Amino acid sequence: MAVILKNHCLLITVLFLCCFCSWRQINGYESLFHPKDILPLLPRQVSWPIINSLHSAVDLLPAFMGAASIEGNNTLEWKGACFYKNIAWLELHNKSKSQFGGGTLHIKVSNAHSWTCLDLYIFATPYRVTWDYYFLSREHTLEIKEWKSEAELDYVKNRGVSIFLLQAGMLGTLSAIWNAFPLFVNNGWGEKSNIGFLEKHMGASFEERPQPWVTNLTTDDIHSGDFLAISKIRGTWGAFETLEKWATGSYAGHTAVCLRDAEGKLWVGESGNNNDKGEDVIAILPWDEWWEFELTKDNTNPHIAVLPLHPDLRAKFNETAAWEYARSMAGKSYGYHNLIFSWIDSIDGNYPPPVDAHLVASVMTVWNQIAPEYGSNLWNEALNKRLGTQNLSLPDILVEVEKRGSSFAKLLAIPEQDDWVYSDGKSASCVAFILEMYKEGGLFGELANSIQVTEFTIKDAYTLNLFENNSSRLPKWCNADDTVKLPFCQIRGKYRMELPGYNSMDLYPHMNERCPSMPPKYDRPQGC
Repeated sequence: MAVILKNHCLLITVLFLCCFCSWRQINGYESLFHPKDILPLLPRQVSWPIINSLHSAVDLLPAFMGAASIEGNNTLEWKGACFYKNIAWLELHNKSKSQFGGGTLHIKVSNAHSWTCLDLYIFATPYRVTWDYYFLSREHTLEIKEWKSEAELDYVKNRGVSIFLLQAGMLGTLSAIWNAFPLFVNNGWGEKSNIGFLEKHMGASFEERPQPWVTNLTTDDIHSGDFLAISKIRGTWGAFETLEKWATGSYAGHTAVCLRDAEGKLWVGESGNNNDKGEDVIAILPWDEWWEFELTKDNTNPHIAVLPLHPDLRAKFNETAAWEYARSMAGKSYGYHNLIFSWIDSIDGNYPPPVDAHLVASVMTVWNQIAPEYGSNLWNEALNKRLGTQNLSLPDILVEVEKRGSSFAKLLAIPEQDDWVYSDGKSASCVAFILEMYKEGGLFGELANSIQVTEFTIKDAYTLNLFENNSSRLPKWCNADDTVKLPFCQIRGKYRMELPGYNSMDLYPHMNERCPSMPPKYDRPQGC
């Protein structure tokens, strides 16, 4: 009883403070407290649901405020989450008596909305990333003892130091971490978190299907060229797919394709299959082996649908050419080189807020410092190809872009080319592998040379007008146990798969090279 009374009194006190704080703000005074700042004082069962409703995993992403330039140039000004008036400038010096000298970043913060708030910042150049937080209203400094190279010195002279704000503040960031963590957890909590994220940020729906959730299919009804759309909703891969879906607007996160050999045996071609060494490679597996794994060993709760090719296109599909391409790619690494470039088509139309090209550059910088070999695989080679250079590191690439009077945003938006050859051969993501097979198999006709399939996302693929459009021709087992008759055949999964825009887009030259993809509607102009 005493505990209940204590919590009741605390709740009344906090509510009074919230009202008092709001009254003071309305009347133009700086508040001692802000309602958000005192939420932790509430009992956990009361405070955390409120905190979590105000913040999500997206709040982990910092927002670009600008670049602090050398003193005497333009002073950077912005509004923070806590301090509403902020200015920053960069002072160069050589207090360390080093070859390239160092610098001091000055950040003056004022006009806090309450006495209990603080702002969290990340500071970056192509060569370093650091962070700091500010609680007091005054001028703060960040000391950089020594620039790492002449190139970094030249960069900050011309471009300054980039400043990113964690807009949710300390409490919101901790809440965002709490919301982001379960996305990667491989259990029911993780599944619920991924579903909640996609419902909130994409407007996706997860309607439960009638059981059985695995279709008793007949493989005789599956043909060469039939497309497999796959959606994982738990575990590490489920989390990555969730973020991919949010960024691109795709309602599936992985793909594979069916092939029959000369003897009629059914196979599955898949870019991104995990081999015995733990490597993600392009593999051609017997259907039975692939399907058995998805039913019994894939712990990401995959939802899988067969998208049958249209009969006219199936008759046109050159299986011999498709097999030749598939065998030429078997064993090669998954297409990490061009993975992100299928998503980024424009300077600012593909980044869900607060993501932008500045943040992408900073994330790449951090990744390069933690795991440089992965950074090279994921983007360095591809960025060099866009610049027409070879073997430049990420910092050197960023500097080279500025020297040419361009921007990193423009560099990222340069379309990928299907004929680019990387250090480990041609690069094909899961969907590029299938669409390149379609090209080789003759499904793109005369447009084959004017379409770069490495620019396609999974959404771009399943919206192509290539698939069966007459439900009466679908196999008898297709959606037989479901009350809703989908235009494709879902064969596994508790929740009903949705593929907005399915089978609706005709091919055209330079398709999907300049398309925006902003959530939650993901509108795209005609002919982009």
